Amino acid sequence: MKFLMIAPKNRTVYNFRGELIREIISRGYEVAVTGPDMTEVDRITDLGVRFVEIPMNKNGTSITGDLKYLWNLYRLIKQENPNAVLGYTVKPVVYGSIAAHFAGVKNINCLVTGGGYIFAAKTWKARILGVIVRFLYRLGFRFADHVIFQNRDDLIEFCKKRLISCKKCSVVHGSGVNMEHFMPTPLPEQPAFFMLSRLLKSKGVEEYLEAARIVKSKYPQAIFYLLGKYETDMQDAVPQNDVEKLIKEGIIERFEETDDVRPYYGMCSVYILPSYREGTPRTVLEAMAMGRPVITTDAPGCRGTVVQGKTGFLVPVQDSQAIAEKISFFIDNPEYIAIMGKRSRIYAQKNFEVGKVNEKMIRIMEL
Repeated sequence: MKFLMIAPKNRTVYNFRGELIREIISRGYEVAVTGPDMTEVDRITDLGVRFVEIPMNKNGTSITGDLKYLWNLYRLIKQENPNAVLGYTVKPVVYGSIAAHFAGVKNINCLVTGGGYIFAAKTWKARILGVIVRFLYRLGFRFADHVIFQNRDDLIEFCKKRLISCKKCSVVHGSGVNMEHFMPTPLPEQPAFFMLSRLLKSKGVEEYLEAARIVKSKYPQAIFYLLGKYETDMQDAVPQNDVEKLIKEGIIERFEETDDVRPYYGMCSVYILPSYREGTPRTVLEAMAMGRPVITTDAPGCRGTVVQGKTGFLVPVQDSQAIAEKISFFIDNPEYIAIMGKRSRIYAQKNFEVGKVNEKMIRIMEL
């Protein structure tokens, strides 16, 4: 039996789908993975899969480029003749489903990992792109047998917009988290707050930076960490100069991307993700598994990860003042950091443990 995974970015394969791939292999499948380039391929093949490069511009709008991607997917699928395929994010979902259908695949699966920038942003360009993406989703979903969402808000919205028949839809709790890999560590002595994200406006980076500025003026002992990559080709990239200015002022400390984020969760007291919208944010799950309270937004994908006032706090989207108030609560009441952190770990174990999530994925895909 053969299984093909269609990925938008190589890093996501071993970071977010590695445990799922191992589980599929354990069920007797030979697994192949497509990715857009040859970066870090060894990390993917170490999972026990074959890798095939199919170039794809994840954020590009070239019709010619997309048609070439579709054709190359079709040729590969026809050659591989897999029993089942799974694509995730917009282009692999849309073009993967179309290619798999015309190549004769009988089990076509799509994973919607979030609404993304075009669902959250309100600019005129985002609105135009939103119309196009919704049309493509509607087209791709026609050929899918199972469509898996990572939160119920997205499922409801996609169904309301008539992008898909709800009969095809299921929900899982994100990508899950390995509770043995992400173990609790001692809390730091000084109050420290941490955000891990691509440096995009839609991730709430600007709100986090502003909240840090507000809190620092009252609590200079508070420490703020930020880990993430500067984006240069995204519509909503946070200007690098804005971040560097706060670094020079001593308000935040920034770190580059790393293959092991556990030491950075260990440096913080509370994890913060003020995103405008997510599928189910993996960073929040990791922080919870390591026994950290979470401050995140009352937004699709985020709201399902936190029990308000028990494991952390939900705040309104784009509200720096609300974030600052919850940060201040933890500084004024440090005893709640350990209490809520322990509850976070228990909540993650019950709802987001990777084995439970993958078992449900396997069942939905009928493997």
